Amino acid sequence: MRRIHYRPGKAPSAMGLVMGVIFVCIGLFVVIPAAGPFGILWTIMALAITIFNGINVFSKNGVTTGEIQIEEEPYGFETAPSHTEARLTELKNLYDRGLITREEYEAKRAEILKDL
Repeated sequence: MRRIHYRPGKAPSAMGLVMGVIFVCIGLFVVIPAAGPFGILWTIMALAITIFNGINVFSKNGVTTGEIQIEEEPYGFETAPSHTEARLTELKNLYDRGLITREEYEAKRAEILKDL
């Protein structure tokens, strides 16, 4: 299983940074004086959001926000047999086991190859 980590882009993070600064200011000058302990919680959360977005804007790597997990196929993309290859193999097996005649084998093989 492959894991790919991703982070927000610079533009959304910059917008989040600006909004975070605004909300910190609102917390300091409006919410703390009006709501006391709730205002402190508000301001701390706004500060955390501001720091998170600031890191994503100004650092090279940023903070990852999610992960994508990719299940591996039984065959890699490069080594997976094609549908045509599988059909030709099955046709050859039928011929080798004597279940179809040479003429039937050649006709069906030509039909499969025509579909390429």
